[in-house]
Amino acid sequence: MEEVMIRVRMSAHDAHYGGGLVDGARMLALFGDVATELLIRNDGDEGLFRAYDSVDFLAPVYAGDYIEAVGRIVKQGNTSRRMEFVARKVIVPRQDLSESACDVLEEPIIVCKATGTCIVTKDKQR
Repeated sequence: MEEVMIRVRMSAHDAHYGGGLVDGARMLALFGDVATELLIRNDGDEGLFRAYDSVDFLAPVYAGDYIEAVGRIVKQGNTSRRMEFVARKVIVPRQDLSESACDVLEEPIIVCKATGTCIVTKDKQR
């Protein structure tokens, strides 16, 4: 099954906690967008996210970080689509060097992993 990826820079608006820390729910929102595209490509419909089976927050995300969220369908039932997601930090700001300096990470940092199930009813599949 194909993968879908989106890359987004976390903004000051995304920062919810002190020190520019981004709320973990922002990663789930990215996974929701990835799931929507997967369902559109697979079924021609946005479907609905039913539930997450697991969510693991593995590293902090800060305003200015670039995050890649990747997902794929790993199992397909009549109406259910089981998916796996990974979010990786790929670029980080380097304010110690200058206000606009950033580094591309040689090894992306996995910040979140999740699995979940989406539903596309039979009447909406095409």
